[in-house]
Amino acid sequence: MADTAAHLVDRVLPKVPVRQWVLSLPFGLRYRLAYDSNLTNAVLSVFVRRVFASLRRRARLLAPIEDPQCGAVTFVQRFGGALNLNVHFHSLVLDGVYDVKDEMRFRPLPPPDDEEVERVVRGIACGIARLLERRGLGSEEVDSFAGEEPLLAALYSASVRGRVATGPRAGQSVLRFGDRIEVDDLPASQGNRCATAGGVSLHANVAVPPRDRQRLERLCRYVARPPLAAERLTRLEDGRLLYELRHRWRDGTTHVAFEPLEFMEKLAALVPAPRANLVRYHGILAPAARYRARVVPGAVEVEPSALPGEGTKESRNAGDRAVSIEGTFPRPRPRNYSWADLMRRVFEVDVLECPECGGGMRILAAIHPPEATRAILDCLGLP
Repeated sequence: MADTAAHLVDRVLPKVPVRQWVLSLPFGLRYRLAYDSNLTNAVLSVFVRRVFASLRRRARLLAPIEDPQCGAVTFVQRFGGALNLNVHFHSLVLDGVYDVKDEMRFRPLPPPDDEEVERVVRGIACGIARLLERRGLGSEEVDSFAGEEPLLAALYSASVRGRVATGPRAGQSVLRFGDRIEVDDLPASQGNRCATAGGVSLHANVAVPPRDRQRLERLCRYVARPPLAAERLTRLEDGRLLYELRHRWRDGTTHVAFEPLEFMEKLAALVPAPRANLVRYHGILAPAARYRARVVPGAVEVEPSALPGEGTKESRNAGDRAVSIEGTFPRPRPRNYSWADLMRRVFEVDVLECPECGGGMRILAAIHPPEATRAILDCLGLP
């Protein structure tokens, strides 16, 4: 989570305003997307195309732009707050467009109003409906996945509906705790820049200004977070596992409880399909985008002569990642950050700072054998 967020802030997302667009989908579609990666790609394409169309249309209303370029990074999340299966999309969209004809000048856009968000979600709902119709995925279609993987299909279906799939409580709702109230007695709440159409919900009220990179990194960590927060999981005396919700539900629910095997089935449903990427890059931020190298931050440029010789494996790998810009190439950097870097970014603690003099420490050796480690600690009088 922290490594992905640092990578996006340092090497992908330019210093422009970024807005988060969150798309939630109907329950029946969540079940299909859980096992059909091709359908997930198609639905995501409908979503991103509609958001980009909104950006381009609003940009052209402000200034004549011939070829506006949009960009986004999307996280495909499979989980809800109660460890339920809930496939939905978090897209970090550049809140404006790049003008190719004006030396890649970025033109920020004013925030979309409620009417614009409603227009976008209606377009997404219509696009998804047409997509399902073209693929013959009507409500009466036979569930082929249940025939191929009956147990996994049962886990997916139960998790989407908030029920238990196996064991003595099979078919029953997940146990919930809190000051339960009748939801029907509560007024329906609708936030700013949030709209719903055809069972599809869209939220676009979270934005980060261009220079607030720390807040942007926190937002990236939020959308890249894992499904389970271990500090909110406790074991009851009767052996059940109690999970605290991050936010109190409208009906007052604050915790959900699982038998150990019920908990395992919920985790099994959250595992993504093999070879299904959960982070996607769109538009000008896509890996093979023509103008990507001109907008992403942190490129270290070297002369072409410094690259490996032609025809070698190293030259082919470097060429896959390098884009020519006026005779120079951005040098590829290591993808992963060290643990010390990530701890400093997340917790603001430098674990390599000497507690005595404040200077920087470096690792001299990593000693693995337990016998050698114990002998050294005994010699130093340490436990």
